[in-house]
Amino acid sequence: MKGKLIDLSLSLTRKQRITLEIDGDFRDQFDELKDAELEIEIKKFRKKRSLSANAYLHVLINKIARKLGESEELVKRHLVTEYGSLAKDENGLTVGFKLPASVDVNTIYPYTKCFDERTENGKVFKCYLVYKSTHQMDTKEMAQLIDGAIDIAKEHGIETDTPEQIARFKDSWERKEKKHD
Repeated sequence: MKGKLIDLSLSLTRKQRITLEIDGDFRDQFDELKDAELEIEIKKFRKKRSLSANAYLHVLINKIARKLGESEELVKRHLVTEYGSLAKDENGLTVGFKLPASVDVNTIYPYTKCFDERTENGKVFKCYLVYKSTHQMDTKEMAQLIDGAIDIAKEHGIETDTPEQIARFKDSWERKEKKHD
């Protein structure tokens, strides 16, 4: 739910009180949760990427894949791991994991990058960083990914929209998202 912090005060028992202003209707949930102990998380709101931005990215992926003779899946994986955003946990820590070297990481999650190889008790493991999938990206992250895809397309002589058209697309995406806010 989207909202804003309005006030912070200290009670007589030295506990902090936070006043929130929210955009949705919370009355039913308030009555249900009023006296319950809650787990509360407050984080900065980020706009999700738009469907039109995603569609444009897939047009670029398709053009790049055809030009290079690669699958769209492989091109998207490369773009996300080169120009996308690292996944973070709720504490802002980068997400990663290790697997036995014999395991194909792409059968588990497609957007990873190997950053280390380790031997433990005679077994070889690969360590991976995890990148956000496109549906998890906000508008800034998606714009960065699309800019990377445009750069790759241009490197291979693939026609893309003009900088003016791309700027109009980005402006349009931002206006559509503001309407939904």
